[in-house]
Amino acid sequence: MRRISMSRLVIAAIIALISFISYFSLSDHNPITGEKQRVALSTKEEIALGLHAAPKMLQQHHGLLPNQQAQAHIDRVGSQLIAALNHSLEKTGNKNPYPFEFHLLADKQIINAFALPGGQVFITAALYNRLTTEGQLAGVLGHEIGHVLARHGAQRLAKQHLTQGLAGAAGVAGGDIQTARMAQAVAQLVHMKYGRADELESDMWGVRLTAQAGYDPRSMLDVMRILEQASGGQSPPEFLSTHPKPTNRVAYIQQVINEVFPNGVPEGLSP
Repeated sequence: MRRISMSRLVIAAIIALISFISYFSLSDHNPITGEKQRVALSTKEEIALGLHAAPKMLQQHHGLLPNQQAQAHIDRVGSQLIAALNHSLEKTGNKNPYPFEFHLLADKQIINAFALPGGQVFITAALYNRLTTEGQLAGVLGHEIGHVLARHGAQRLAKQHLTQGLAGAAGVAGGDIQTARMAQAVAQLVHMKYGRADELESDMWGVRLTAQAGYDPRSMLDVMRILEQASGGQSPPEFLSTHPKPTNRVAYIQQVINEVFPNGVPEGLSP
């Protein structure tokens, strides 16, 4: 029994070591920010993965909403945000490699917006129908564009590979499934913390892009109030699943706006 236990520990240590080495060997250049990141995919692989996963997302949310006027509205606002992004990147010498596409989902129950790696951006009809200004829509789309630009999906995949390896090592060391499940639960808590950091970064992108596209970034505060009303004091909408509660989120985004515009939000922006 003692030899078996020692063997398990040795195998677990090897698995854990390989997992760490694999994670720390992942490095790629972000073409938008110029930073080095630990990501599991190249930009081309991100685009391919997003295109491959998009049909599944459509299926889960009842397909596209058959409303050409609303879809055209989303495409126009999204295009303005991307045009503003590309214009700002020209000044830095960086280039946007992602072919962004915006999709209005037919789901009228789940209040959500999300982005797949590579530039596929989605918003549900349930969320879109609650927005009252273009600035609010720009804030939601700008936030999701931020996830793509910061390569959060590729980063999350790299972290998942690491935590899955460590969970497997824990299962081998413990010799039972329960230990592995506990390790996976711990891994999920780690991802929640990283997820909130990702949201802060995406909010900063949302604030910048909305203003650069001519919209008032304070419209994002209105989105939070709309979502608070939609929750009715119950569990928050999916769009806030990794965020603080909507009441706290108003102060959270205001802090981001103050950091991006320390001298105040420019005048003449559309709400």
